[in-house]
Amino acid sequence: MTPELITTLACAVFASTGFWSVINMLIQRHQTKQAGDKSERQLLLGLAHDRLYSLCSEYITRGSITSDEYDNLHYISDPYLKAGGNGTGERLVKEVEKLPIIDKK
Repeated sequence: MTPELITTLACAVFASTGFWSVINMLIQRHQTKQAGDKSERQLLLGLAHDRLYSLCSEYITRGSITSDEYDNLHYISDPYLKAGGNGTGERLVKEVEKLPIIDKK
């Protein structure tokens, strides 16, 4: 191939509507995926917050926590707090950590 032919083909590809349509489609797909990822992250944070709030409220009302419940609570709270959970979750976990740990009988 000659340099002139390569230049002509390159110009034709970049000038074509199909090429730019494909580029535009790829950009839109990427933006849609990012928006979906953000929505899923927010949903997971909301579900974790709800579960954390429910568990902490139960333990605080009861006035104690078992060691299994304590471990389970931290499986939820640690990732939630690292992912940017709000101060309410952190405050509740600190209140639960003050409770006596009892063995289940």
